[in-house]
Amino acid sequence: MKRFLIIKLIAVNLIVVGFAVVVVWLAIDTLAAGYFVTLMEKYHISPEPAHAMFVDSIHRYLIWAFAGAIFLAVVLSYVMNRRILGPLTRMTTVTGEIAAGEFSARVPVATADEVGRLARAFNRMAGNLEKIEHLRRSLMIDVAHELRTPLTNIRGYLEALNDGVLPPAPETLSLLQDETLRLVQLVEDVLALARADAAGSQLQLTAVDLKAMVENIVATFTPALTNKSLTVSLHAFASLPIIQADRDRLARVLRNLTDNAIQYAPQETIVDITIGDDTGTLKIDFSNVAGDVLPEDLPYLFERFYRGEKSRSRHHGGAGIGLSIVKELVEAHGGKVHADLRDGTIHIGFSLPLAEDTKAGQS
Repeated sequence: MKRFLIIKLIAVNLIVVGFAVVVVWLAIDTLAAGYFVTLMEKYHISPEPAHAMFVDSIHRYLIWAFAGAIFLAVVLSYVMNRRILGPLTRMTTVTGEIAAGEFSARVPVATADEVGRLARAFNRMAGNLEKIEHLRRSLMIDVAHELRTPLTNIRGYLEALNDGVLPPAPETLSLLQDETLRLVQLVEDVLALARADAAGSQLQLTAVDLKAMVENIVATFTPALTNKSLTVSLHAFASLPIIQADRDRLARVLRNLTDNAIQYAPQETIVDITIGDDTGTLKIDFSNVAGDVLPEDLPYLFERFYRGEKSRSRHHGGAGIGLSIVKELVEAHGGKVHADLRDGTIHIGFSLPLAEDTKAGQS
């Protein structure tokens, strides 16, 4: 009995029925029977035989009513409780399947009551677990894939040096150093992505002048801009509002976007940066000549380790994590990222919501 909830619920109903019958039984024996005797004496009728017949009849009817009530209580309780507990039983089964690694299992939702809402919430939780598991597996595969190439190169060079096939020349050591730095950068990127995933509950919000921050960050990329003969054109609306954001994490977002634009912009072209107030949000947009970026690449630019066959090839450097970090940090601030391709120009950026007091001040 301790293991099955339906037995407990039926037992509760039987206890209620039994209590009601006992109360009625005692009430008849103490009140109705006494009233019957008084009534018989009022009309000068001997109450003894009639009283005994009356009490026996009432007791007999109560016993039959009790039996019928127990039967109905058991049947109706079983049927109703099965309907109520059915989703919970299926939920228990699905929980076991999820615990065994079958994250696609779901609970059927047949009602709109509390049990139905619980089933829908359970399915949302299962969906999130499935998504997290998919991301975990994809991340492990992608990291292993990214690590394999530089490790294979390092192993090949070391074997060649050990066998005497290659001399320990500065050029060989420089190649080994480049591959090692590539590994270090990949590890740093993965660590930064993990930190970005957990950024939502750790934001230190302060007042930020976005235009000034962009100008300072672009200045740090002056050598890279010079090497590719790129020109940066910054367009900012007048009297931009001050936003509330985590300064360090927002700086990481802007650095990644600036670095992405510089890496994939063709030489001797212009990188346009536009900052403006767009219907209650502050929007920033980095645009440059698209090069080999295709329209089918756009939905995946912010995916982890994604690089298109042409535009995101390895000779540009990086592991395809930079824009994923941007997406995680922007969404941690309650903002949204965007990527568009218009007239041969790619636009990548984000928008952040303005504080309510800022909106009120503008209106």
